[in-house]
Amino acid sequence: MRWLPQARRLAHEVVRPESRWHSAVATVPRHHFVPRWWDSVEGVWALRVGADDPDAWLEAAYSDRTLVTRVDACHADNASPGDVRDCGTPTSSSTLPSLVVRMYRHAMIADDSHVLVTTGSGYGTALACARLGDAQVTSIDVDKHLVQLAEERLAALGERPSMQVRDITGPLPGEYDRIVSTVSVRPVPATWLSALRPGGRLVTTIAGTGLILTADKTADGGAVGRIEWERAGFMRTRHGATYDRPVEATWDGAARDDGEEVSTSRYPLLYPPDAWDVMSMLELELPGIEYRKREEGGTRTVWLLHPDGSWARAGTSGFLDSPTVHQSGPRRLWTELDRIRNRLNREGGLPVYGARVTITPDGTTTLTRGAWETTL
Repeated sequence: MRWLPQARRLAHEVVRPESRWHSAVATVPRHHFVPRWWDSVEGVWALRVGADDPDAWLEAAYSDRTLVTRVDACHADNASPGDVRDCGTPTSSSTLPSLVVRMYRHAMIADDSHVLVTTGSGYGTALACARLGDAQVTSIDVDKHLVQLAEERLAALGERPSMQVRDITGPLPGEYDRIVSTVSVRPVPATWLSALRPGGRLVTTIAGTGLILTADKTADGGAVGRIEWERAGFMRTRHGATYDRPVEATWDGAARDDGEEVSTSRYPLLYPPDAWDVMSMLELELPGIEYRKREEGGTRTVWLLHPDGSWARAGTSGFLDSPTVHQSGPRRLWTELDRIRNRLNREGGLPVYGARVTITPDGTTTLTRGAWETTL
């Protein structure tokens, strides 16, 4: 296949020519790392096999988009042609190239940096190897199958970085100048601080938010940094084959019950993942909320579900109408959402982006901006 012109075009789209990452994007064959992927069409996951349609394969692989490679415990490489899944949660992917490069650029990687990165499909690891050389790259993932596949595909390109099966929240296999995680965490694992060399930098996202956190190691073993102004979303860390679903026990009641409190919101209906600053603020204060939505017969409904049994359901038949809100459980989730939206309207912004970050050696992570402060 004539993939090299496609890779060069992608490089021109996502990074400036003078960047040292331009050559990496222009020469690494992304399609090599994503021969199959899951495509979501109207809520159904359909398997795409690149070899069946090489033109569509190249178009997908060299577009600046995320390609889902694993849904629940089913990896696209192990699925049968024609497979579809009516539902499921993405558990691994090849992240859109522009975001991988942005995370690496936030890390301020020098030519002599030794870096720890997360594996996934292996494409991000390949970019790091192309930029630095494989001897300076360590790549880890909790999934043994993913690590083996990535290792084989990297070796076929002549790249042999250190590949490890590890839970990134646990002990790390060495010391590094940079740690770049394209899975989200909360809080920053203390093991990262132990593995960072003096003056080293870590880059990650806070689980459940759109917040990119960068921090430099300090002499006391902690780190200081900030929340960047850019947004990014990554899958949470997982510790097994798939994610736990602690909110399922509350779903039946949330789907149809009146709840303990019924009210009318003062604001139009919002699906929080569509407003990253609002969602991020809510997640910092009430971590672990799961969001669901449905539209049928002209009625739109949004659910907020929390592991502690709290839930909220808001629905409306008009885009500008105030939704009717049903809530139950120990906390009023929609009331908290409205409080954050009220602050946004009153102050013209929320304090999450640009916040100062302080991390103690044990991983306690505190965000501050002005009078606002929160600890993860």
